This record gives sequence, C-alpha cells and structure tokens, in this order.
Amino acid sequence: MSKIRCCVPCLFGLESIAANELKNIGAQEIQTENGRVFFTGTAETVIDANLWLRTGQRVEIVLGQFPARSFDELFEGVRKLPWEDWIPMDGRFPVKGHALNSKLHSVPDCQSIVKKAVVRRLEGAYQRSLFPETGALYSIRFSIFKDQAVLMLDTSGNALHKRGYRPGTQPAPIRETLGAALVSLARPYPDTVLYDPFCGSGTLLIEGALYARNIAPGLLRGFVAENWNTFPKKLWQARRAAARAQIKTDIPFRGVGTDIDPKMIAIATENAKHAGVADCIEFSVADVKDFALDTPRGMVITNPPYGERLLDQQQARELYRVMGKVFERKPGWRYFVIAPEKEFEKLFGRPADKRRKLYNGTLECQFYQYFKC
Repeated sequence: MSKIRCCVPCLFGLESIAANELKNIGAQEIQTENGRVFFTGTAETVIDANLWLRTGQRVEIVLGQFPARSFDELFEGVRKLPWEDWIPMDGRFPVKGHALNSKLHSVPDCQSIVKKAVVRRLEGAYQRSLFPETGALYSIRFSIFKDQAVLMLDTSGNALHKRGYRPGTQPAPIRETLGAALVSLARPYPDTVLYDPFCGSGTLLIEGALYARNIAPGLLRGFVAENWNTFPKKLWQARRAAARAQIKTDIPFRGVGTDIDPKMIAIATENAKHAGVADCIEFSVADVKDFALDTPRGMVITNPPYGERLLDQQQARELYRVMGKVFERKPGWRYFVIAPEKEFEKLFGRPADKRRKLYNGTLECQFYQYFKC
C-alpha cells in the first residue's frame, strides 16, 4: 500500500503535543492546524497512531480535499474519490460531519449529498445499485471549513479517549486525552511520586502511570479498522505485540490519589485495576487541607473542582486559597493545576512560572505551572 494521508482531530491547544506523539511513531509530513494534525504514513503508522496516541481524538484517513462552494461542487468532488479502494460491496458507510464559515452550512443536507455521491461512485465500481450495508463499518466524515471540504474515513471507531479502563457510563470531569496532555506537559521523571489531591475517578494518575511505564493507551481496546481488509489482522497483532514489548515494568513510578468522596476513591481504584497499574497507585479518602509534603520530592498534577462542578464559585475560590497554603515552595516539588478561574494566581498566592491556555471540553482553562523553588 502506498503512503496514506491521515488527520487526527484534537482539543484546541493540544495540536503540538499530538504532533510530537506522531513524530515519535515515525509519521511523516506532519502539519498542524487549529484542532487537528495531518500526517502521512504506512498502514503500520495508522495502526500505531491508534495504539499510541495519548492526546488525539481519532485517526482518520483523508481521501480527498477540494473546494465545495455549492452542492453540485460537493457532489462531484466526493464522487471522484476512490471509495471502492476502501469500502467493500457490503460495507456500512454512515456519514457524519460539520460545516463552518462556508456557503454550505446545512449539515443534514451535506450528509445527504455526500452519501448520494459515494453511492453513485460505488454503483459504477461494483456494477450494482443496491448495497446491503451489513458488513464492516466504514464511517465517512466530512469537514467543510471556509468552503474547503475534506473527506475522511474513521479508523478508530470509539474516540481515542475511551481507553477501555473506564466504564462507559462513568462520569469524568476530565477526559483521558486532556489528562495525558497535562502529564506530557509536566514531564514527570520515571521515579516521580505523582500526587492528585482531587483525583476523582483517577484519570490523571492512571494516565501518569501509563506514560511513565510507556504503556500504549490503546492496548485495552479495539478499533473499527481491525475489521477492514486493507489492514490485515496479522499486522494489528504484530503492532500490538511490538507495543507490549515496549512496556517498562521496572520503572519506580508511584502515584498517590486522594479525594473527599469515598465513592470516587472506589471508582478510581477499580479503574486503575482495569488499566493494569493498580500496583503503583495508592488511593485514599482525604481532604486537600490535610495535604502534606511527605516525600523528598514530588509532583502534583490536579484538576480541582470549580464553579460548574461545585455549583458555588465561592467554594472553588476558597479551595484555591487552601491549595496555596498546602502546596508549599520546597526544593524538589512541582505543582501543575488546570483551572478556568482567571483570578487563580491571586487566590493561590503567587504567580505561575508558566501558563498555557487549554480547553476542558468547551470550557477555556489555564494550565498553571509551578516548577521553580
């Protein structure tokens, strides 16, 4: 198979981190845009991207890009693409997408046009007019931005933040992809003791353990492209085996998570077990006001409750003041806090050494970093 061009959507602010992850797995021609990263690679690269990406939302194969200023232009552009190279005669091919700042703004109408154009192309390729759509899933995604259409096939299925260690119905104040990004930005050493005094369901500590032990985050889950003829099952098996061989079990990483809610501690403990990192993370019920620097050096990465989660912004602000007191300046200790509060530094009691704008879902936040003693 020749080079494959792909797109990785990601949260705003994480593009450079996702690009670096792609570079580490051997992707080529990496280009970043707002909210997405493009790259080229082989079938192995596509599989590795699904297995190894910690901060990307999904891996999509780009079939084509063209101007789409009218429905006719969209139809013809889609019809000219080689869908038969990917979608077999019995393949299921639902269509999803979005349109922004473009003449074509009705997503349902665009979905209908794309579907019709793909059917017309497959009719010519397979010499038939009916397609049962009973086979493997080939989700078509389109993006129309400033009258430029990009047509893609999703290889991931469930979004990549769904690692497989958290039940689907479980609430999560921070997605695994953002949690992994915070860990990556903080750069914990392999022998770091990582603390989260608002651990909730354990996401930050689990992602920290996966990062420290070099465990590919996609090892516990499946991907829709595993059912595609274009990506042989033997290749998936080989890349999974290669990923498992890179796990570092002798890393002295340790995680310490506390939360005031016993139910969350129980959930976090189960999640760590499912992720295979329970042996290096300790969870217990505790209030942040009792946080103490009980190791020679350590790192705190946390997502404290705030207005929308507490339903009382004043309570959130009081927590920031408490954090400023218990997160003391001490050689060997570093603190990293994500929060939407613009007055955080004032409430915390000192300016951050570095700040970075990130989004927790649609909520604009700052990642406050304290690493200078």
